[in-house]
Amino acid sequence: MQSYRTHTCGELRGSDIGKKVKLGGWIHRKRNLGNLCFVDLRDHYGITQCVFDSSSDLFEKIEAVRVESVIGIEGDVVARESVNKNMPTGDVELKVTALEVYSEADVLPFQVAMEDDAPEEIRLKYRFLDLRKDRIHKNILLRSAVIQRSRELMREQGFTEYQTPILTASSPEGARDFLVPSRINPGKFYALPQAPQQFKQLLMVSGFDRYFQVAPCFRDEDPRADRSPGEFYQLDMEMSFATQDDVFGVIEHTLGGIFNEFANGKKVDQAPYLRIPFREAMAKYGSDKPDLRNPLILQNATSFFGNSGFGVYDGLVNEGKMVKAMVVAGIADKPRSFFDKLDAYAKEEGMGGIAYVAFAEAGAKGIAKLLNAEKLEELKTAYGAKDGDAVIFMVGKGVKFDKFSGRLRNKVGEELGLIDTNSFKMCWIVDFPFYEENEETGAVEFSHNPFSMPQGGMDALLNKNPLDILAYQYDFVCNGVELLSGAVRNHKPEIMYKAFEIAGYDHSVVDSKFGGMISAFKFGAPPHAGSAYGMDRLVMLLLDEPIIRDVILFPLNGKAQDLMMQAPNYVTEQQLNELHIEVVEDKR
Repeated sequence: MQSYRTHTCGELRGSDIGKKVKLGGWIHRKRNLGNLCFVDLRDHYGITQCVFDSSSDLFEKIEAVRVESVIGIEGDVVARESVNKNMPTGDVELKVTALEVYSEADVLPFQVAMEDDAPEEIRLKYRFLDLRKDRIHKNILLRSAVIQRSRELMREQGFTEYQTPILTASSPEGARDFLVPSRINPGKFYALPQAPQQFKQLLMVSGFDRYFQVAPCFRDEDPRADRSPGEFYQLDMEMSFATQDDVFGVIEHTLGGIFNEFANGKKVDQAPYLRIPFREAMAKYGSDKPDLRNPLILQNATSFFGNSGFGVYDGLVNEGKMVKAMVVAGIADKPRSFFDKLDAYAKEEGMGGIAYVAFAEAGAKGIAKLLNAEKLEELKTAYGAKDGDAVIFMVGKGVKFDKFSGRLRNKVGEELGLIDTNSFKMCWIVDFPFYEENEETGAVEFSHNPFSMPQGGMDALLNKNPLDILAYQYDFVCNGVELLSGAVRNHKPEIMYKAFEIAGYDHSVVDSKFGGMISAFKFGAPPHAGSAYGMDRLVMLLLDEPIIRDVILFPLNGKAQDLMMQAPNYVTEQQLNELHIEVVEDKR
C-alpha cells in the first residue's frame, strides 16, 4: 500500500530544503492571491504552508476544495520567502506537485481555524470539529500529559495500578447513583461507582499495600462550571500502614511535581503545604476551599460590639449574632458608592447589609460618627487597621453566615484586583467535623466520608457530643478549588457499626450496603489511608479554563446530554422487556 505521508505537518525544517515529501492533513486555511494559492495544511503535529502555482493544473482543483477537507500533498521543500517565526515550520514551505482529496468537508457550522462565538450547544453537537480547534486540541494533549506524569510519579513511590469494577452495588451515602438494571436478576440493579472507595479499601485488606488508579467515577449530580455531570476521572490512591502524614507526603510529591512541571511560568507553592483546620478556615476565610491568593482575612469582631454606640450591631450581638471584620488596606478614600455596592450585595444575599469604618485622610467615615474616639482607636489596635484602611463589618450566625463572609471576601478581593493570578497557592484543610447537623431536620449526618476514622476512635463515639468529634479527613485546595479529598480509614468493624448507628443506620444497613467491606474487616484489616484528586478539575486549573467541558474530550452539556451521540435516548420495547422495566408516563 502506498504511504500516505513521509513527514508530519509539524516536522519540516530548514534542513529539509530540497527534499521531496508527502504530507496528509486538513486544510486549515486557504489564501488565493490570483497567481498563487497558499494552503495551511494541519495535522495533529502542526501546520505546514503549501503553495499551488496558477500555472499548475492543480490550482483549480485546490480552489474547489473547502477548508477542513482532508487531502494528501506531494511536493518539494523550499525556503519560505516570508519567514514566519511564530511557526516551528515557518522557515519552509511545500511547492506542490501532486494533490489527492481523501475526504471533502461540508459547509462548516462554525470556524475551526479561529476562535468564534459559536454557541456551546453547536460546539458540543459537532464536538469532533471543536476538538480540531488549536486551544481545545492543546487542552486535551496537556490532559494526557498530566495523566501520564501522574502515573509515573505514583509508580516512583512504589504504587501499582489496579482496575476496580464498574458494575457494583448502590450505597446510601454521597450523590445520586446511576443505576443499571440487571437482565439476569429481574428487579435488581447495579450502580455505577461514585468512586472506587470500598474496592480500594478491600485491596488493602487483600494485602496489596499501595494502590492507585486513574478511575472513572459516576455521579448523578447537577452540573457546575467546575463539575461535569455524569462522569469524571480521578487519580485514586490507597496505602496500608499509613498515617495522614504519609498520605500528605505522597500527594505533595505527586501534585507538587505536576504543578511544578505544568505551571507554565506561574509561581508555585512548594511542599510542605500549609495545614489549616476546618473551623479555622471557616473563621478566617469563610470557606473550606480558601483562595490564599487573596490576602484578606476575616476576624471575629463580636466583642467590639454590644455597647459600641452602633445600635443596630449592638442589638444583634446581644441577641446572639456574630460580627466579622475584614481590614482592607488603602481603600479609605474610595467613594461611598463602593461601600454601597457591597451593602447592596449583602442584602441580595439575605444578610442584611454591611457596615464599615474608613480611616480617610479627611476623617473617619461610615459608622465612625456613631463611635467615640476611644472606640475608633480600639478598632485600630484590636484589628490592625491603619490610617488609609477601611474595616468592613458583617453580622450573622451559623454556616450560612460563614459562607457569605467567604463570598464577600472573594468579591472584595476580585473587585480590588488583590488576587495574584500568576500563582498557585496550596493548602491542606484538616480536622473536618465527623458529623454535621441537618439544618432542616436536625438529624446528625456524616459530614464528609463515612468510612473515615474518628479522632479518638471508639472513645470519642461513646463519650463526645457527635458534633464535637473530628475526623482524620482532609482536602487539598489550590486557588480556592478543592482538588483532592481523603481520609485515614476506619478499619475496625465495631467502630464502623457505632459510627453509622449515630448517623441513623442500624447494623443491618451496614451489613447490607457495605457487607463486603465490613466482612473483610472481620478477617484482619491493616490501618490504611488514601485520597483521590480530580483529574478534570486539575487540568482545568492548570490551563485557567473557566469551563470544565473544555478539558474533556466528549463532555455532556449543562442538561447532562450528549448532543453529538444523542444520549440519553429512548430504547426499544424489546430492550425494556428484557430488563423487566416499564416506562411510566410522568403526568406532572
